[in-house]
Amino acid sequence: MSHDTEDAARQAVSVMVVDDHPMWRDGVSRDLTEAGFEVCATADGVAAAARRAAAVRPDVVLMDMQLPDGNGAQATGDILRVSPDSRVLVLSASAERADVLDAIKAGATGYLVKSASAAELIAAVHATAAGQAVFTPGLAGLVLGEFRRIASAPADRDTPHRPALTDRETEVLRLVAKGLSAKQIATRLNLSHRTVENHVQATLRKLQLANRVELTRYAIEQGLE
Repeated sequence: MSHDTEDAARQAVSVMVVDDHPMWRDGVSRDLTEAGFEVCATADGVAAAARRAAAVRPDVVLMDMQLPDGNGAQATGDILRVSPDSRVLVLSASAERADVLDAIKAGATGYLVKSASAAELIAAVHATAAGQAVFTPGLAGLVLGEFRRIASAPADRDTPHRPALTDRETEVLRLVAKGLSAKQIATRLNLSHRTVENHVQATLRKLQLANRVELTRYAIEQGLE
């Protein structure tokens, strides 16, 4: 094996596919393999997914919501307990509010419906591996709207004060939570890519968060616009 081949193998993103329909699971696995991902495991239920995630520690888990021994939210929580560095991207036939919110609360990074094209799925897995939040259009707004309502409830007096962000940092944070890349945010706000990254890094420091995934989860939980 050449050094270039070895480097490519080391850099391949490992993906575990969780779905109880064999034809769908095999088809998605084939598409991912052809796109250069390493499909390191598959599972057809909650218990099997947790066991295999603990063994292989995938970079990304592609998760169905409807499973024979539970649901994708339960499986997501179980997987992240045994493989905390994994990122979960839900791929489900359901776009129901309860399913979407349950998945995000359990720790999923993003949510796609199965009507997504193969190209959209491949792009979403790449983005998830890079730490970006990915949603089928419309679902990010649903999630943010729900958590805004939660955040509008009277605050517990023991809740720590939220660090103050500038208007621009808040604007960038809102777009990060919607799943936009730094390049897309720069275009939207007419800023340079570096300026956007500087705002993201400043926000991470202020909030004492590690990456964009945690930043997205924070924005959703706090109901930030």
